Amino acid sequence: MSVFNLTGKCAVVTGGGSGIGEAISKALAGAGALVNILDLTVEGAQRVADEIIAKGGKATVYQANVANHEEVKTVMKSINEKQVINILVNNAGIAHVGNIEACGPEDLDRLYNVNIKGVYNSLYAVVPFMKQNGGGAIINMASIASSVGIDDRFAYSMTKGAVLTMTYSIAKDYVKDGIRCNCISPARVHTPFVDGFISKNYPGKEAEMFEKLSATQPMGRMAKPEEIGNLALYLVSDEASFITGTDYPIDGGFIKLNG
Repeated sequence: MSVFNLTGKCAVVTGGGSGIGEAISKALAGAGALVNILDLTVEGAQRVADEIIAKGGKATVYQANVANHEEVKTVMKSINEKQVINILVNNAGIAHVGNIEACGPEDLDRLYNVNIKGVYNSLYAVVPFMKQNGGGAIINMASIASSVGIDDRFAYSMTKGAVLTMTYSIAKDYVKDGIRCNCISPARVHTPFVDGFISKNYPGKEAEMFEKLSATQPMGRMAKPEEIGNLALYLVSDEASFITGTDYPIDGGFIKLNG
C-alpha cells in the first residue's frame, strides 16, 4: 500500500461496533492499523472485530462506557501499555429529537454525558500518552448540526457544537506536541440507527420516509458509512500530516447548497 498506510499504528475507536464507527474501524484496520474497538455493547463490537480479523486485519474489543471517566482512563492505559496509541477516533454518540420545550433536564444530561463528557474523557486519557509518544492523530465526530441550524435538534446540536470547539482547542494547545486534531461533520448517514428511527416513528411508511429523508440532501441520498470511514482514514494518515484544527463536512452539499 503506497498511501494511507497505517501499518504498525495503534488506533482506538469509540463506539466502533456499529454504524459509522464500524465503517471507521474497518477502514483503519484495512490500512494496517491495530484497531481497539471501545463499545458499550460487546456483541456488536466483537462481530466487527471478527470480520476484521477474518480479512487479515487486527482488532481488539474493550467494553467501556465513555461517560465513565475512570473506566475510560483504565481502558486507555491498558491499551497504551500494550502498544502506544497513535490514533484516537471519538465516534461514540447518541441522538435526541426535539426543540428546547421537548428537551427535559434528563435528556440534556443524557446527551451531555455521552456526546460531550464522553469525548472529554477519551481526550483526557489519551492526549498525555500522545505527548509522551511524540504525537498522534485525533478525530472527533461532530455534525453539520455543529455549524448550521437543524429543526428539532436542540440538545444534539448543543453537544455537537461543543465537539467542534473541543477540536479547535486540542488542535491549538497541542500542535507543538505533534498532535493533530480534526473533526468530521456528516449530514444524514444511512446506518441501522436511521432504519430503526424510521421504523419506530413511521410504522408502515418506512419506504416513504426513507425517500423523504434522503431527498433533504442536495445529492438526493444519504451518505454511506464507508464514505465517512474513508475520510477518517485520510485524516489520520501521514498524507494528512499538514492538516489540524479543521472541520470536514461530508454532507452531500447540505451546508452550502440548502440556503
